[in-house]
Amino acid sequence: MLLKDVSFDDPLKNLVYDDVLLRRAEEGAAAEALRFWESPVHFVVLGLAGNLDEDVDLEAVKRDRIPVLRRSSGGGTVLQGPGSLNYSLVLSKDIHPEVTDLKKSYEYILNGVCRALESVGVSAIFLPVSDIALKQGRKKISGNAQKRGKKYILHHGTMLYNLDIPLASRYLRMPKNVPEYREGRSHTEFIANISAQRSDIKHAIAHVFGVKDIEKISDAEQNLLNQWVCSSEKIISA
Repeated sequence: MLLKDVSFDDPLKNLVYDDVLLRRAEEGAAAEALRFWESPVHFVVLGLAGNLDEDVDLEAVKRDRIPVLRRSSGGGTVLQGPGSLNYSLVLSKDIHPEVTDLKKSYEYILNGVCRALESVGVSAIFLPVSDIALKQGRKKISGNAQKRGKKYILHHGTMLYNLDIPLASRYLRMPKNVPEYREGRSHTEFIANISAQRSDIKHAIAHVFGVKDIEKISDAEQNLLNQWVCSSEKIISA
């Protein structure tokens, strides 16, 4: 598995590059990959079926000039920015039969991430469908979503370690569909940062998923990324 530690200043490029990695794998032009990225600026991301009016405080994002984008995977609306480390896995269904089934894939991947967190001193638990929370207090530290191809899946998630959490309550409304373990808590009460260094988190996750080689963005990936960014309809508001 290749490690792609690739971040961009542009929020749109950060979203689209995950799709590029999946497409290249589906076409047989690239191998499995683990990518890490983090945005230097705050922006809001809706899942594929997310509702802008229901999920986002439009007055707040407009007032503060916070971009709002939509990703190609499912899941809920999240705040991205400094202190939110993202990890993305492009996994082969042939190599990892566990990921062929949606439910089993979350269990397989997120239990692996929990093992990684345990190795850096963070006691965490996988809570279906797609969350990781602290065992004590059950505060959410990682939200996850997937886009599924014929041969590969793209699984990506956040890992909060130094996010300005009150901003989530500022820009995001309370979602309609919430897990039972949330127990009505506001964003500020429900999500939490973990006590671990970013570099240690990366190393631990890479170890669990068997990363062997580090690779920068290739020319072919860069070309496809540029094409897709130019034609993208992911931007909702900027």
